Amino acid sequence: MYLFNNDRYSKTVNIPNPLFQSIHGRYFVGQTEHIRFGKGKNGWGGLVNPFQSDVNLFVNAFTITNHSNHPFEAEIWFNAIPPGKSMISNNVTPANTALKPLPKPEVNIAYAEMVEGIPKKGVMAFRRIVPPQSTLASDEDGKFIFPPGGSFILFLVSPNNEIIQAEVAFGWFEKNKRELNQRQ
Repeated sequence: MYLFNNDRYSKTVNIPNPLFQSIHGRYFVGQTEHIRFGKGKNGWGGLVNPFQSDVNLFVNAFTITNHSNHPFEAEIWFNAIPPGKSMISNNVTPANTALKPLPKPEVNIAYAEMVEGIPKKGVMAFRRIVPPQSTLASDEDGKFIFPPGGSFILFLVSPNNEIIQAEVAFGWFEKNKRELNQRQ
C-alpha cells in the first residue's frame, strides 16, 4: 500500500500547441472557394501575411482537395509573389468560437484561378502529387513561419488538357511580433 501526501504532488497537463493557440484566440482555419485550372492555365491558394500586419504567421496544417478524376502537381512556395489577380476568401473563422468578441486574423487566405505563369521571387520548397478524387493533408505543427510581407502559396500546376476543380484549406496561428520580441 502506498501513501501519497497530496501537498507534494501537483497535476501537470500537456496540451497540443494548436489547442493552446486556439484557447488564446490565435488559431484560425479557412479555405478558398473552388479553384479552376487546366489547359495551360494554373491556379493557386495561399496564406498571405500583409506588410502592415505586425504578426508572424505560423502554418500549422494545409489540405488540397482534388474533385477531378485526374492527378495534378502542387508546388509549395515560400514568400513568393503568385501570378494573376488574387481574390480574398471570406471562408475564415477563429477555431475558438467561444470568445467574445471573436478574434479576427491579420493573415488572409488569397487565391486565383486560370492564371498564366508561375510565382516570382520566393522559393519553391517542395512538391506534392494530389491524387484524383481525394484530399491531401499535411500537418506542419507551426514550423513554417512567415513575417509580415511573407506568404505560403500552394501553386496548382496545370495538367495538359483537363480542367481541374480543387480547393485548399489551412490551419494557422498568429503571434504578435512585439510579444515574441519581449520573450527573447
